Amino acid sequence: MPIVLTLDVMLARRKMRSRELAERVGITEANLSLLKSGKVRGVRFDTLSRICNILDCQPGDLLRYEPGPEPDASEAES
Repeated sequence: MPIVLTLDVMLARRKMRSRELAERVGITEANLSLLKSGKVRGVRFDTLSRICNILDCQPGDLLRYEPGPEPDASEAES
């Protein structure tokens, strides 16, 4: 996927552990781990907003676009 989450970088900059962020945001550590690894297809705006509020950052500090090959139409539908 061409959208990469750089949440781990921001956590390191803020010297915060994933467990603390998950507790403060109100999501499970497992869901935060999925976000950090990029294994999610989307993120709710309210979750993104809470993460940005807690980490004192902008959404663009957490998201990066890396162009790559476009998926086939059949892959996009599944």
